[in-house]
Amino acid sequence: MAAGLLLTGGSSRRMGRDKAELVIAGERLADRAARVLSAVCDPVLEVGPGRSSLDAVDDREPRKGPLAALVTGAAALRDRAYAGPIVLVGVDLPFVSEPLLRLVANHPASDTVVPVAGGMRQSCCSRYSPGALDTAAELVGRGERALHALLSAVPAVEIGEDEWRAVAPAYALADLDTPEDLVRYGVDGEQ
Repeated sequence: MAAGLLLTGGSSRRMGRDKAELVIAGERLADRAARVLSAVCDPVLEVGPGRSSLDAVDDREPRKGPLAALVTGAAALRDRAYAGPIVLVGVDLPFVSEPLLRLVANHPASDTVVPVAGGMRQSCCSRYSPGALDTAAELVGRGERALHALLSAVPAVEIGEDEWRAVAPAYALADLDTPEDLVRYGVDGEQ
């Protein structure tokens, strides 16, 4: 079984408030993401300030981006004697479901696995192989911040929309970055 990492440490500049604290359908995004990720992965950690019920690991380099957060979380899992693949989920993906995460987590490829939506690789809802995690640490050491740089540097199997849409709706990988996104997806963000 793959381990899971929930990223909650983003600055939420464009949203104007902490995305982990947004409430959709009566549930905070941090709680929902922790619940869904925990149903599919074990162990599961939060990388960020402790917004969920998961064990939280402070990001060693806050504001350094999701690649550094992935490296921090992978190191924490290795400290707990876990060295396998890791499913990474950003807290701002409120429509990611268990079936979609199972598809990603249980994909038969041994390489990194990444869904593609709208022609874009969804780096914050992907499974990273142990080799990719080593490469991620090297990239962070060279100052890289973007997960897409990692996906360009390692072998990755893409899950096309036709495949993942068999288990999830078309908007499953939509992220909430701005107040306009809340309007676009018909959520108010509050109880």
